[in-house]
Amino acid sequence: MKAKSVDRIMTGVIVGIGFLIIALLAALLGYLLIRGVGHISWHFLTSAPESIRAGGGIGPQLFNSLFLLVLTMIITVPLGLGAGIYMSEYAKQNRLTAFIRLIVEVLSSFPSIVVGLFGLLVIVNRFGLGLSLMSGALALTVFNLPLMVRITEQALRAVPREQKEAGLALGLSRWRTITTVMLPISLPAIVTGTILAAGRVFGEAAALLFTAGMSSPRLDFTDWNPLHHTSPLNPFRPAETLAVHIWKVNSEGLAPDAAQIAAGASAVLVITVLLFNLGARWFGRALYRKLTAGR
Repeated sequence: MKAKSVDRIMTGVIVGIGFLIIALLAALLGYLLIRGVGHISWHFLTSAPESIRAGGGIGPQLFNSLFLLVLTMIITVPLGLGAGIYMSEYAKQNRLTAFIRLIVEVLSSFPSIVVGLFGLLVIVNRFGLGLSLMSGALALTVFNLPLMVRITEQALRAVPREQKEAGLALGLSRWRTITTVMLPISLPAIVTGTILAAGRVFGEAAALLFTAGMSSPRLDFTDWNPLHHTSPLNPFRPAETLAVHIWKVNSEGLAPDAAQIAAGASAVLVITVLLFNLGARWFGRALYRKLTAGR
């Protein structure tokens, strides 16, 4: 068989596989959105859920998911940036560094249920934080930190070597070169990866079943004292997130409209994750154009 014929056949196979993946993704998203978008309303997004009666919403669960996301990223981003900078610029290429990279790769491939069990045994029970937003944030940090470290390290390694050498040649210290030369250049990639990691956190459920809990106190949105148990800003209260709520409604829901609630909550979750992904790409490109235009 001629090389051109083989090339055309393989090109057709690859294109066909690509279209198949796109069709499967579109069918999945279309099914979830068609079933759920009709149930989304302002009342649905802001009201509390009902255990038995119809007409409940997802307000506390949506707030818990956003609050948990903020807590997780406050912990994850500084640790991930620091570890990524160390691995890229300070760590020597030896067996210890190779072992650390292996550990990072292993952690990134851990099933989330295993991270949840680890959080239950260590964070919830051993450290005594109980089922709370803080326990969930720490468990998700373990789950998400390898991704943040890898994103930072790869972004810094992608900086042209000439840029780094120019900073050092001008008499800048290594730390000043990293903060004033390398980080601004790699910032678009780091920001994009951070937002994508945030979207991954927002849709997580398995790890939170054992750390953040499957229930939430009746929140008083007029009380913003983080020391009060019913305050929305209390990080040490149990918090059922949106993804956990979807699982709970589907498996244990007693309300007459449980199927509709689950469909609407699933649509909200899918739309939010899509917005995270699209927003990350748009913001990364915009930031890159702004930085390159300023040079």
